[in-house]
Amino acid sequence: MNADNISSLLGAIPLPSVLIGRGERILGANDRALQLLGPTITGRHFITALRQPAILDAIEACLRDSQPRTTRYLSSDGTQDTTFVVTCSAVDTEAGRGVLVCFEDVTHMEQAGQMRRDFVANVSHELRSPLTALLGFIETLRGPAKGDAAASERFLGTMQDEAQRMERLVRDLLSLSRVEEQERVRPTDPVDLCRLIGSVRHALTPVAEENGVTLTTDLPETPIIVPGDTDQLQQVITNLTENAIKYGGQGKTVHVSLTTTEQEPLVRGPAAVISVRDDGPGIDPVHIPRLTERFYRVDSHRSRAMGGTGLGLAIVKHIVGRHRGRLRIESRPGEGSDFRVVLPRDHAQQPR
Repeated sequence: MNADNISSLLGAIPLPSVLIGRGERILGANDRALQLLGPTITGRHFITALRQPAILDAIEACLRDSQPRTTRYLSSDGTQDTTFVVTCSAVDTEAGRGVLVCFEDVTHMEQAGQMRRDFVANVSHELRSPLTALLGFIETLRGPAKGDAAASERFLGTMQDEAQRMERLVRDLLSLSRVEEQERVRPTDPVDLCRLIGSVRHALTPVAEENGVTLTTDLPETPIIVPGDTDQLQQVITNLTENAIKYGGQGKTVHVSLTTTEQEPLVRGPAAVISVRDDGPGIDPVHIPRLTERFYRVDSHRSRAMGGTGLGLAIVKHIVGRHRGRLRIESRPGEGSDFRVVLPRDHAQQPR
């Protein structure tokens, strides 16, 4: 097998691939392998190009007994670690036995697995706290506080709060699961955003009054129709508005507005823009990229005290994504926050 044949063979393999042959030297490598391992590896001894012990052992064993081997190779481009599953297979060359080494990038699978582990750990942590509190109160009521009416009333109130916290968490987990299941199916029912925002304002006005917040809306006089899922879009507006009311601060104003544009670059066409703005303390820009992560909180203690589960903005992100929209967050400390939902709208569904 000459150099041209080797190059042609390796070029047809859709993975980074290296052929090791006579003298345990690298006979050839395709472009993907050269990008991964370096442009000057051809002709060198494989030990000088592949320095990780696990892959060196696999190649040596394959050269020795011609049995295939599988191992892992770890790489980094300075910004992200990359994990490869490496397959070593014996091949015959004109100069004798060789080894074909192929690298399969499984970084996305590793990341997905880590996300699942983190998710389970976070859910376990969120449930363990209220469960521990409930068990402690039950033990107290059956022991030292048994027959104490005042203590029983106080403890039962706290137990109810903890049980409701668990109920909110389970409800949000189920909601997130349903949204993720439907994320690839774009909803098509006509939804009147003006009516939806009005409904949310009516429902949350008592919450705003309880928190000492003024809730205002600015809506067009004519209906604004978008293709969507009414319940999910109501959940988005409710979640963002309720967050603004709870975290904006007492004595502040929360303003919900709806505007339209004929050409919105974010959705490449006509769009409706829902803005939920508050005059609260604002958010440090360092937190903004992570706000939609599951269980991420800027202030964990305050969020839990307010009844938050840490899943609300993750649900919002997935719902907006299902509607082929975009979520944009603008905030600075001391300047309030503005959460904008950009939704594509269909001209054919607009009233004449």
